[in-house]
Amino acid sequence: MKEQFIDSVMLAMQSTLDCQQMKQLKMTLRQELQNYSLAAVPAESASYDNLMLLQSFISAKRVEGCSERSVHYYQSVIEHFMAETNLSVQQISTATIRVYLATYQSERNVSKVTVDNMRRILSSFFAWLEDEDYIVKSPVRRIHKVKTDMLVREILSDEQLEQMRDCCRTVRDLAMLDVLSSTGMRVGELVRLNRRDVNFQERQCVVFGKGNKERMVYFNARTKIHLQAYLKSRTDDDEALFVSLKAPYKRLQISGVERRVKQLGRKVQMEHVHPHKFRRTLATMAIDKGMPIEQVQRLLGHVRIDTTLHYAMVSQNNVKMSHRKYIA
Repeated sequence: MKEQFIDSVMLAMQSTLDCQQMKQLKMTLRQELQNYSLAAVPAESASYDNLMLLQSFISAKRVEGCSERSVHYYQSVIEHFMAETNLSVQQISTATIRVYLATYQSERNVSKVTVDNMRRILSSFFAWLEDEDYIVKSPVRRIHKVKTDMLVREILSDEQLEQMRDCCRTVRDLAMLDVLSSTGMRVGELVRLNRRDVNFQERQCVVFGKGNKERMVYFNARTKIHLQAYLKSRTDDDEALFVSLKAPYKRLQISGVERRVKQLGRKVQMEHVHPHKFRRTLATMAIDKGMPIEQVQRLLGHVRIDTTLHYAMVSQNNVKMSHRKYIA
């Protein structure tokens, strides 16, 4: 047991000390531990400590303003990791996490993006443990970002947007598509909107994005007309901007919007249509028409401009025309 303890300490310190210092540390530990006996912590106790730390971490995330959806994702990833490793946080090494991520990817055949999201969540958790002095150093520090493939993500064409509008059978669905396509807001922001948040005179509304950050988004004249027609047709007194079609009229949830958008897409033989595609489409159209990237960033509510660049895919046709104009 003493040798296992010494090995754990050596592993934790190997990136900090040189070879000579490591030898001195190992010799010192052996000498000092001669008069002590060590016992392993029972698995039940370790699990209880891990659970307590996880709950404290989740509470910290809520205080920071993370959405419940993000908090749930954090919790599920960390809980699965703890169940698979069955070690206390003090016993987890860099190698443990690397093996776990590699095994998870191999057994479940998940994408590199998923693996990197897991790495990022574990990094956040162990960095918090380090900041709170539960561990000496985060074992995720030496696990670098997973290199992911840069895929050209599809956007909705003008024709596809019109086809989806044409297949709407309710004024609510038409207004919802227009709000998504003209504002580029997140689906989570859409379902939190209330009637009082909309300023029809200025064609703008206030949304609360990630971390409850408030920002202004704008919509076009067509959206204004359809949204006013939808609100005029409502007979309920719910404060939500979008509600269910049948009584009792309740605020639409994210899953409800996603399901409805997917159904509308299938009606016109379009697969993989989701609310986020409207957001990406708006960003790409804005860039193609010459809107400065900093303003697109502000419109989408991104903290980092790199995120905006991932969203906005420059039209290949525009690249071709620019090449002919400036180079050919």
